[in-house]
Amino acid sequence: MLLLCFAVSATALAQGRRGLRINEVMVQNDSNYVDDYGLKHGWIELYNSTYNYMEISTVYLTNDRSNPKKYPVPRGDVRTDIPARQHVVFFADNEPNKGTFHISFSLVPGVDNWIGLYDTDGITLLDEVVVPASLQPNQTYALKQDGISSPDGTFDPQYWEVRDGSNEKYITPSSNNVIIDTNENIDKFRQHDSSGIVMTIVAMLIVFSALILLSLCFYVFGYLNARSARIKKAVAQHGEEVDIEVAARTSHDSGEEIAAISMALYEHLNTHDLEETILTINKVKRSYSPWSSKIYTLRETPHRR
Repeated sequence: MLLLCFAVSATALAQGRRGLRINEVMVQNDSNYVDDYGLKHGWIELYNSTYNYMEISTVYLTNDRSNPKKYPVPRGDVRTDIPARQHVVFFADNEPNKGTFHISFSLVPGVDNWIGLYDTDGITLLDEVVVPASLQPNQTYALKQDGISSPDGTFDPQYWEVRDGSNEKYITPSSNNVIIDTNENIDKFRQHDSSGIVMTIVAMLIVFSALILLSLCFYVFGYLNARSARIKKAVAQHGEEVDIEVAARTSHDSGEEIAAISMALYEHLNTHDLEETILTINKVKRSYSPWSSKIYTLRETPHRR
């Protein structure tokens, strides 16, 4: 069972890493993206095309088909845990001693550069790209849209294009290849309702409908709670289930009972006011202290004769 769970977990992890893509490549960098040392090198951008975090440590980058494990991404760097639909850039400077994102090979201008991305087993090819030799300095070879690829996962030039930074051919290291600065739904809504009247009416209808629904909910809950309380009170008084309407009518003291209680108070306490229907019970307050009581004095006060 333990081996089965381990196999399932490993399979799920491998399937998740299949969403890792080579997204953009620059071979010769003269005036573009700089590394954390302020230097310019060729670079390779990877993209997490899934909707979950992806840990990419121990995957392999290589430019040699015969050596798929040329650069293993090191463990222990929190930056290798890529958020969903996000990017990470590796510098192809052949100086891996500079850190996690400095790989152990460089890219050669003027020739076709094959780049492969392998899974942790060093056998499963996750993605690949052949950067054309015609790529000029400070140009990139990029996917037309982030993360797209051929159905079988192999390199297909129709999904790629050369970018020089002009017009809409933006160079976007560590960012989306397609810069989204508009919202299609908002644009359509603006075309159909330029003044905003329909949107205002719809918003008011939603708000008032919600308030009415909330009021109905409070009314229903209040009624149910009150009915439940009356039933419980009737059961407590009569010791058995009774009709709720009868219980509601008999749950209050009758006028005769109130009159009898008033008469008993009057006869017992004799504290009736001048008014006919008002009873007043006065609380008598007397201050008393043994220090002022004559029965506790040391001697009696002498009497004159």
